[in-house]
Amino acid sequence: MEKREDEQQKRDDSRFNQTLKNVQGFLKGRSIPGKVLLTRRSDPPPYPISPTYQRSLSENDAGRNERFEVEDHNSSKKHDNTYAGKLRSNSSAERSVKEVQNLKIGVRSSDSARVMKFNKVLSETTVILEKLRELAWNGVPHYMRPDVWRLLLGYAPPNSDRREAVLRRKRLEYLESVGQFYDLPDSERSDDEINMLRQIAVDCPRTVPDVSFFQQEQVQKSLERILYTWAIRHPASGYVQGINDLVTPFLVIFLSEYLDGGVESWTMSDLSAEKVSDVEADCYWCLTKLLDGMQDHYTFAQPGIQRLVFKLKELVRRIDEPVSRHMEEHGLEFLQFAFRWYNCLLIREIPFNLINRLWDTYLAEGDALPDFLVYIYASFLLTWSDELKKLDFQEMVMFLQHLPTHNWSDQELEMVLSRAYMWHSMFNNSPNHLAS
Repeated sequence: MEKREDEQQKRDDSRFNQTLKNVQGFLKGRSIPGKVLLTRRSDPPPYPISPTYQRSLSENDAGRNERFEVEDHNSSKKHDNTYAGKLRSNSSAERSVKEVQNLKIGVRSSDSARVMKFNKVLSETTVILEKLRELAWNGVPHYMRPDVWRLLLGYAPPNSDRREAVLRRKRLEYLESVGQFYDLPDSERSDDEINMLRQIAVDCPRTVPDVSFFQQEQVQKSLERILYTWAIRHPASGYVQGINDLVTPFLVIFLSEYLDGGVESWTMSDLSAEKVSDVEADCYWCLTKLLDGMQDHYTFAQPGIQRLVFKLKELVRRIDEPVSRHMEEHGLEFLQFAFRWYNCLLIREIPFNLINRLWDTYLAEGDALPDFLVYIYASFLLTWSDELKKLDFQEMVMFLQHLPTHNWSDQELEMVLSRAYMWHSMFNNSPNHLAS
């Protein structure tokens, strides 16, 4: 009996390794020319949108680009419940690769069709978050992001009848907290609080330095109030450098409800004190909801980040062993570059104009985000697989600290997400293959 099990395990390992080689070859040179649409056969949905349960990776907010289809006819099997794993069957990774290699070009997704789907979901008396996550994973139309992000993070309630009252109450609570904790003379603060406020005041001008909007004094004051109030109310972690970056996507999105044009043309002085306070409150509560799901990333020694960096190292070793071996032979530790990726969620690594699209996927992942970050960052790193193998230690350190992403567009970002999606579909069903 034991012998048969050993033989079966060897066959499974052999099949998995061959599958992995197939995927590596399939992905070599970014051979997926775009975004992946996966569908599965299921019971007809209770709303007349589509006979299939769909997720697509769009090139832009409206999702206008060619898509690819993979259909799973085994819908009776139990499916992965994480949002990154939606629409995947529990069949072997080998079958998954075969299906992806037999992708069929689908129809183009029109702007209006995509917007209609969002409108339908958002217009319900009680928003079904599952449907909203499925849509948002692929990108949210820009003007819908404030409402969608509030809902995805659980800051705004799904029930529309309660939404306005809840937001009003939470905004007032934030305003009271600012008066209680921030609007104080230093004589009423402890030494630790004074030092923390000074550190925040030093970090705010360094936040997204290549976007002039964030150099405005009023913007930096808003960041300071949000960060200090959050830190005082979350003493387990307090303020940690990098959290300042995490506020910036929220600030831009919630300001877009009041300011027109591009971020570079905005000025906070155009807003009333009440609107500024409402925007700060929304940023504060959304930051709180986001970090609630990754608390140990910012507590002492940041063990959550260290754990995910280890998982990233193991995943890269399985996907691209030559790169992994090259980095190890030259003494490059993943902590030396990936710590910042997890700490700031890639905000410092890619152009700021792409951050909102990336965060659509982040927020759609919900509680599964920390684990899915491992796959996104593996995909991000291996974008430069060929380049890294040509560099020595010092060159790799410099390269990874200044990655050539300044000319990236939606297409490069979608490629990173597509690969992450595929690799998650393989390894999520075979977790033992990531064991050391």
